[in-house]
Amino acid sequence: MVEIIAGEKGKGKTKYLLDKVNDSVKSASGNIVYLDKSQKHMYELSNKVRLINVTDFPVTNCDEFLGFICGIVSQDHDLQEMYLDSFLTIANIEEGQINHAIEKLDIISEKYNVKFVLSVSRNEADLPECAKAKIIVSL
Repeated sequence: MVEIIAGEKGKGKTKYLLDKVNDSVKSASGNIVYLDKSQKHMYELSNKVRLINVTDFPVTNCDEFLGFICGIVSQDHDLQEMYLDSFLTIANIEEGQINHAIEKLDIISEKYNVKFVLSVSRNEADLPECAKAKIIVSL
């Protein structure tokens, strides 16, 4: 399952995402990973959540990012949820690639039973139809 938190920059998506991940830790039976573009939110996350700074790795385009995600999934058989903050930035998504990325995340999610929650810095109206159906919060 892929869920999206949408809204322009500065609307509170990251705060919502942090609250959601910290809340899900209470009931999670598996591991949780939080991907971000820095270590900035390290102290706001539960110590049970693994924070990965994507910029520490040589990920330069959308397909490399999807490979990076597959690598994480393949190494953790207890992985239950992944939270991706600043999704468009960390995934290096260019115009028109968001459909491709979400379709691939859907495939990974179904095959390996991992839930993805994405923070996307776009208004709901600016997202493609496949993404609009996955929005859980629009700020």
